Amino acid sequence: MNDIEDLKVYQLAYSYEKRIWELVVSWPYFEKSTIGKQLVRSADSVSANICEGYGRYHYKESKNFLFYARGSLYETKNWLKKAKDRKLIDQEFYDNLESESLVIVKMLNAYIRSIGKK
Repeated sequence: MNDIEDLKVYQLAYSYEKRIWELVVSWPYFEKSTIGKQLVRSADSVSANICEGYGRYHYKESKNFLFYARGSLYETKNWLKKAKDRKLIDQEFYDNLESESLVIVKMLNAYIRSIGKK
């Protein structure tokens, strides 16, 4: 694999955060400036950490950034739950993002396990 954009987990994470961005930009100022900023930052951090790990020379460093990506994904799930509870997103949208996050976390776990193996 020569390019990060060929990595399926990166593609899914990027698409996931794009959907979150498109949601948050439509929120009113208060909601956007409180929960919205946190939600977007954590979502953006998933693909950013995948990229940073991909660019590292040593496999232990690569794995470490993938652990950060996974942590950011769980943080994003927390913010999404709060957004749902505060009626900023409906149950269907929440369920779609939740199931998408499960796919991403499974792919991240598989990617983490694969790094450093011959």
